[in-house]
Amino acid sequence: MTEETTPSRSADHPLGATHPLALAPVAAPASTVDGFVREFLRNLNFDRGVALTSSTPNDRYMALAYTVRDYLMARWLEDLRRQRHAQAKGVCYLSAEFLLGRQLDNNLLATGLTDIAADALAQCGVDLDELRQLEVEPGLGNGGLGRLAACFIDSLATLGVPNIGYGIRYEYGIFRQTFVDGQQVEQPDAWLTLGNPWEFPHPESARTISFGGHTETYDDEGVTRTRWVPGWTVRAVPYNYMVPGYQNGRVNTLRLWSAQATSAFDLRIFNSGDYAEAVRARTFAENISKVLYPEDSTPQGKELRLQQQYFFVAASISDFLDGVLPDDFDLAKLPDRVIFQLNDTHPVIGVPELMRVLVDERKMEWDAAWEITRQCFAYTCHTLLPEALEVWSVDLLGRLLPRHLEIIYRINDEFLAEVRERFGDDEMRLRNMSIIAEYPQRSVRMAYLATVAGAKVNGVAELHSQLLRDKVLPDFNEFFPGKFTNVTNGVTPRRFVRLANPDLSALISEALGGTWLTDLERLRELETFAEDPQFRQAFADVKAANKRRLSELLRHRDGFEVSDGHMLDVMVKRLHEYKRQMLKLLHIVSLYEGIVSGRVAASEVTARTFIFGAKAAPGYLMAKRIIHLINAVGSVVNADPRVEGRLKVLFPPNYNVTLAERVVPAADLSEQISLAGKEASGTGNMKFALNGALTIGTDDGANVEIRELVGDDNFFLFGMREPQVQELSDRGYRPSEFYQADENLRRAIDLIASGAFSGGDRSVFEPVVSNLLYEDRFMVLADFTSYLEAQTKVDAAYADQEAWTRKAILNVARCGFFSSDRSMRDYIERIWHTPPLR
Repeated sequence: MTEETTPSRSADHPLGATHPLALAPVAAPASTVDGFVREFLRNLNFDRGVALTSSTPNDRYMALAYTVRDYLMARWLEDLRRQRHAQAKGVCYLSAEFLLGRQLDNNLLATGLTDIAADALAQCGVDLDELRQLEVEPGLGNGGLGRLAACFIDSLATLGVPNIGYGIRYEYGIFRQTFVDGQQVEQPDAWLTLGNPWEFPHPESARTISFGGHTETYDDEGVTRTRWVPGWTVRAVPYNYMVPGYQNGRVNTLRLWSAQATSAFDLRIFNSGDYAEAVRARTFAENISKVLYPEDSTPQGKELRLQQQYFFVAASISDFLDGVLPDDFDLAKLPDRVIFQLNDTHPVIGVPELMRVLVDERKMEWDAAWEITRQCFAYTCHTLLPEALEVWSVDLLGRLLPRHLEIIYRINDEFLAEVRERFGDDEMRLRNMSIIAEYPQRSVRMAYLATVAGAKVNGVAELHSQLLRDKVLPDFNEFFPGKFTNVTNGVTPRRFVRLANPDLSALISEALGGTWLTDLERLRELETFAEDPQFRQAFADVKAANKRRLSELLRHRDGFEVSDGHMLDVMVKRLHEYKRQMLKLLHIVSLYEGIVSGRVAASEVTARTFIFGAKAAPGYLMAKRIIHLINAVGSVVNADPRVEGRLKVLFPPNYNVTLAERVVPAADLSEQISLAGKEASGTGNMKFALNGALTIGTDDGANVEIRELVGDDNFFLFGMREPQVQELSDRGYRPSEFYQADENLRRAIDLIASGAFSGGDRSVFEPVVSNLLYEDRFMVLADFTSYLEAQTKVDAAYADQEAWTRKAILNVARCGFFSSDRSMRDYIERIWHTPPLR
């Protein structure tokens, strides 16, 4: 059960203010250096309670953030007023992750205040660059999914489309990664320790979220209805964040929910001396928003994940229905006011939740409620891996959300009746399409529920969407003609070109003018500059400066030295076997073995620094072993004088958006080497290409579209295509055959197996070697020979720096398609039909 704890539409709600004074325009501070100085000192004095002379660096950072926030505030309130008045259709973007990155620079850029702020702070004797470094990145995402969500809400604000992003305010977020003896150790990411100036808490607008209990039927004036009698409740407290558009005066809202106990403290128990029991309810409730993706290898972990998902979705739906819509709104018109976008399967429990609210609380008839629900949701699938398509056991769902399980059963029964009506009693088809799976345990397939309920289902790259239709959900594609579509992912050029690569941004602006940041297809105009020697030199100078900047950061941050003149060969992404960090590592070991064995002269090997960045899920043992092996190889290679000046392996811990903003602009070679047919899209591949790195990759995910756009001459393709992968799998893949057939591969694996990277202890990495030789689920060995051949082409291309730079410029010029602005326009046209507010 979800209900409000305060009157529904008070003036404090970000979209619900109705008082005439609340709707009046709010004046922004003066956008001058003197005006900024006054606001900064006022915030330092009255919000931080200190004078400039006695302030700490954190005081000054917080005062600066408050000042920038004040400039955004007037625009935000005006946008809320405009949206409230227009009653236009908007997007509620439901996502378990929002990997925002640091906010200060992004908000300075959006408001056009960067230079004013720098000058104003200088007048106060304060260095803007020093304050920038104090900001702690919110760890509210794990990787691509959360960063994509952040890009999308940025683009929606830039396009002027009404949007609320909904998620969870994780107290600790994704873990902070450290290495001990080369092995990953997870530590809490206490990102809120010094406060967060970018959020606005609204405890008075909390929602009550229920769990457990049972259901019962009752008579409602002759109509039999069902009500949920919950077993326990928690409070969902909203925290609002401003999401500014790029210099367009528009500011949307991100609303994140924090869990609190409804009864946090029992004074009677406390006075009896049982202090732990007195706060047990608070501890239990707050676990829900404590950590992003709690380890779910235990039943308790699984239950906590489901609690998280229902918690934020139920709070969000209640917030929109009871806080955004007018009191007299006709819910039959709900599809004209909102589309709930399900970012992967995590928010899919929202489907039965909306049905429960409409049928049980608003007392609509089932068929009418289902017709509304089917128009109010759309589902984005982000995977092709069966294990990544969430399922929840019926036992867990029935215990935690009994009413929702009943609703899911009815949805499934009625859906299967439609399938029977069209196809007859085809038992295999019915089993394949049932939302309820019977084997290996009775469970609910959330992707199926989202597909049945969603108005549209989209993949995130052309190849991914094709495989989604043809292989993952083919029966549903046949049953729902026109429901499946594609929206290829994109990234925001404001953060990943303008902020991450200011020198390249300035070079592009000098060539094209300033409008390209909101019209990224204009990068096409750079093609002619690829033939200009002066522009090529300027482009190469930018890359060299970015490498120096990264080197300085890694020296200060990790004690790493990046060698001058090396190709920067980069693979940064979540550590998962399908992404095939092992293939990259085997290449490194092969190069190393060739030199130390004397088969290859060191001078014949292109000087490379290899950079890895990756976190492994805490319970993913093989991924953690691979991290250990990468670090072990790095320790040996970096200390061996025989390869000094030729090979270096760096693995800076705790890769995040902040580090990405330095690594991506410096990279020469982007490693996108997943097994064909396994990566949905990728967005790192887009960031690297837009910043002038060349890609070595398989025909997988959005690599396909990148290669088609930049041209085969400017992309290093290798490996099997998806049909070949399927063919090899069908006839029986035996990795040992590839091990025997390729001498370089055999020598590399044998070197790892010998204990050369583990102090002579062969047992340390034996599980990794055995996995490669006898399982190799993602066919690393099958693609190794092709990969080495492609790397030979990379060496030859890099030897001609003029030609390499030309290729890099063409990559930038031809990748304007991969803007998240374009992605949002595709969503608007193909799925949402939500025009911008004028």
